[in-house]
Amino acid sequence: MLDRREFLKLMAAGTAAGVMATAPLAAAARLTALTSNPKFKAVAFDAYTIFDPRPIFALVEKLYPGKGTEFGRVWRSKQFDYAWQRLLAGYYEDFWKITQDALVYAAHMQKVELTQEKRERLLAACLMLKAWPEVPLALGTLKEMGVRLAFLSNFTPMMLEANVKSAGLKGVFDHIISTDAAKTYKPAPAAYQLGLDTLKLTREEILFVPFAGWDTAGAKMFGLKTFWVDRLGLPLEELGVTPDAKGSSLAEVVSYVRG
Repeated sequence: MLDRREFLKLMAAGTAAGVMATAPLAAAARLTALTSNPKFKAVAFDAYTIFDPRPIFALVEKLYPGKGTEFGRVWRSKQFDYAWQRLLAGYYEDFWKITQDALVYAAHMQKVELTQEKRERLLAACLMLKAWPEVPLALGTLKEMGVRLAFLSNFTPMMLEANVKSAGLKGVFDHIISTDAAKTYKPAPAAYQLGLDTLKLTREEILFVPFAGWDTAGAKMFGLKTFWVDRLGLPLEELGVTPDAKGSSLAEVVSYVRG
């Protein structure tokens, strides 16, 4: 998940900065993949390091001209509010249900009509995401290096499977891990523990690649090695921990794993 500051900045950005690997870097990754000795046995990704959510915001603005930015901000902020409030209260709902509840709240907050057609289009957009430009090459190179690939996401299994298919990445990931299996959300320790239990590896053998600063901090607090893909150029969260490495694209993750 992204937090509200990150989504606001993403909505305002017309293009993604630094997301495409250069041709020389891509060629080098291919040439050295088979002879490398990777630093990790597996890499686990947050959903938004793989999927580009910008089309969702574009659709919100199209359906509600002039109100798209604020509508989107409220929708996303309520997703996190509802997830974490329920987690603290000990009352779990999966992320797809929370996404729908947050959408209804946003419409009420903005005093706009959420017709059935608009509701269906907005929710469908959440299941039809594409990959960031450099993702296919980066994932292919990691697989050639013998690294196992996994998702570790708050998305439900249905959301992950739908977007994997939409992004043309079916069969690429060895494991699709949803925190729904533990009826919790990141940054709860039980969410990150799912990665260890599923991959059957130690913390030192897994690299976690988050999109959000808070997810980076949560994973570090749990003891995972982390590479923060900070596509938005945000500062580190002031939570007393720092990632093991930081970059703006998956091409840099490949270089880091190669060692």
